[in-house]
Amino acid sequence: MADNIANLGFGRAASGSDALRRQGTTGGVAGENKLWLPVWSGEVLAAYDSYRVFEPLVTAKTISTGRVMEFPITGTVDLKAAWGAGEELEGSTTAYGSDTIGVRLDNRPIAAHFEVDNIDMMISQWEYRSELARQAGLALANARDKQILATLVRAAAEDATFASTSTAGSKSTGSISGTIFTDTSFASLGNFNGSSSAAERTDAALLLLQKIEEFHVFLQENDILAEGTYCAVTPQAFADIRALGVARDNSALLGGAGRPMFGGVADAGGLGNGLEDGYNALADTLNYMGMTIVKSNHLKQLFSSNVNTLDGGQKGQLGSGSNYADGQIAAIGDDKYSAGYKRAGCQAIMWKPESVAALSLQGMKVDTVEDVRRNTNFTVASMMGGSGVIRPECAALCISVASTIRGTGSNGLMANTHLSLAPEFVQTAGASGYPFG
Repeated sequence: MADNIANLGFGRAASGSDALRRQGTTGGVAGENKLWLPVWSGEVLAAYDSYRVFEPLVTAKTISTGRVMEFPITGTVDLKAAWGAGEELEGSTTAYGSDTIGVRLDNRPIAAHFEVDNIDMMISQWEYRSELARQAGLALANARDKQILATLVRAAAEDATFASTSTAGSKSTGSISGTIFTDTSFASLGNFNGSSSAAERTDAALLLLQKIEEFHVFLQENDILAEGTYCAVTPQAFADIRALGVARDNSALLGGAGRPMFGGVADAGGLGNGLEDGYNALADTLNYMGMTIVKSNHLKQLFSSNVNTLDGGQKGQLGSGSNYADGQIAAIGDDKYSAGYKRAGCQAIMWKPESVAALSLQGMKVDTVEDVRRNTNFTVASMMGGSGVIRPECAALCISVASTIRGTGSNGLMANTHLSLAPEFVQTAGASGYPFG
């Protein structure tokens, strides 16, 4: 009698050893149900790896213990043009000469979860199990990518006056700061405003290519290696860039067929491939002057929103107008990810991998438990992650709101102020200890 446990959900009797196997815990009785956690967790991890976009493109680190990973602040090397006899070299005179930037894990993990009554069937029927694994991996990848995208925006918006309440937010030469490209034409990039003409979308796509060139020049002028750079746009903006030069009416065909910029035409620069290649997968990329252009749905979702804090506090929803009052969505993680992205007019982001660090504590964790009261098995896939800015000078943001610039006075709001970001990167060493180690 003790060996038989009624299982109304399965419509049959299950032995006590079956119940142990079904939990899939280490050390249980051997059997096919013991495979649930190893099989399903592997499939979730594979799905997560296939759907993530931004994590492989930044400085990703996994830590085994603790909550903080420190990155050294190297500063710059000084030169004495003529070192006289008996003249003492002072060395570093900055307060942070031997400090570090501490990137912290978020306060709480992100989790994808589901409940099922027949875990035996999921083991034997891959087509149903794989869909659950796909959704779990996709949910975790989307959540993590949005957090990293938010951190990239923060990197581009930060400068040496970030923690100051002064309106004087102009960018000084040689300061540790990101780059802001402001142009109202960016509102038509990928038809983001929903009412752009074909000509306006084309102009916005060409403008983005110009800013890619300017970002590379900025890196070179600051002795930063202008290689391994990325630009993220919406899928529609990606398609508009891909279609630059493609005839849209008969006037474009006068004198012969057009020459698409990204159509693999040698006379037009040899960019991309022939138009038989649709570039329709989210993982597809284009390359322009050394920069890899990627596409992601997260830009459309995040940049059309003002993300609230965990306690429901509004970010970027001050004042009046379409960029202020609407677009309110729930928090995507810790409050450091919450900002007024729509208010600032964010449209595209450029960066080098070393601009941002993404942390993970021991990777992904999968747990399952049999709930006798509900006659179900509850499974959770969770990740403890975090991200932070380490080199803001390696990030650039394209925005469409003219006032979201680094300047002075009412017509030049600091970018971080317009985004309603709280200070995180630039702090006086020893004042708060965060994020300095």
